Amino acid sequence: MKGSAIAGVTTVGTQRSAGQAGEERRQVIACGALLALILLSAFAVIHSTHACRALYATLQTLESSQWYLQEDYGRLLLEQSTWASHHRVETVARDDLGMQVPDLARFQVVTP
Repeated sequence: MKGSAIAGVTTVGTQRSAGQAGEERRQVIACGALLALILLSAFAVIHSTHACRALYATLQTLESSQWYLQEDYGRLLLEQSTWASHHRVETVARDDLGMQVPDLARFQVVTP
């Protein structure tokens, strides 16, 4: 053991070889790189969580809009079937337009 005696205190020398110093330096760099990757991964998780929540909120808005549009479409189909019913068309043709069903004697059959 190498040491020095200063005022009765013995110290052990902390001399390191070049190989040990290089190995420690590589370990420090590796730990720094791992820390950077961990932080990068954490920020990626935060970003993806935020994006997922934003997209889910958009989905909720679109589904709500779809619900209202579906209700309107159902109402419009009902209104269309009401306006296009055979009885209504016949009533409007007879009352408003003055049309009438022709007599059977007035029918003519055309053959080619």
